[in-house]
Amino acid sequence: MSRLSVILVDDHTLFRKGLAELLESQGAVNVAAITGDPTEVAGLLREHRPDVLLLDLNIGGIDGIQVMQGLRAQGFDLPVLLLTVSEAEEDMARALRNGANGYLLKSMEPDELVDAILRAARGETVVAPAMTAKLVRMLDGKNTSATSLLESLTQREREILAHLARGESNKAIARQLDISYDTVKLHVRHILAKLNLSSRVEAAVFAVENKLTPGFDVGRKS
Repeated sequence: MSRLSVILVDDHTLFRKGLAELLESQGAVNVAAITGDPTEVAGLLREHRPDVLLLDLNIGGIDGIQVMQGLRAQGFDLPVLLLTVSEAEEDMARALRNGANGYLLKSMEPDELVDAILRAARGETVVAPAMTAKLVRMLDGKNTSATSLLESLTQREREILAHLARGESNKAIARQLDISYDTVKLHVRHILAKLNLSSRVEAAVFAVENKLTPGFDVGRKS
């Protein structure tokens, strides 16, 4: 079975080299490239076409979230996992709300990190085990009257939300529903607005928590 390809970006030389060796030793991940220079990332992504990008939240004083946003603007659509020492809820919230596919801690065990990478490659949103309770608390404030929020969605929006719950990309949803990519993007924006959420990550969590799964009857009103 082919191993998952990952690029690791971190400004601490010893850490990134050590982590690369640990990931490789687990057998499921191939670290295609490592760098401490965020200006090199786009070129490395084009060269190696990895499955997942592991990106330090703070790269030598440069905001990793801004680096991620710059890569998204260039058309890179792969899962991006932010790696950090920060256990601050507000840092996780900012990362997820700005499109990160996961928030991982540098203190995680190697097997936990590999599992998170594999899950992210499958389209799941992942957070470090130590951050799970904080994620739930962060979302609790936005989870009031879930039934009425769901009822505000159109049938097509509920259908797309169910696909988001499976971690599918906009391109994959467009193919499956035989609609355009831009139409899916528009629906996702409407879904976020109606549910009072800030990112597709939160929408996916909302859908899973409210059992909006692939088996959900998108034609019903509750």
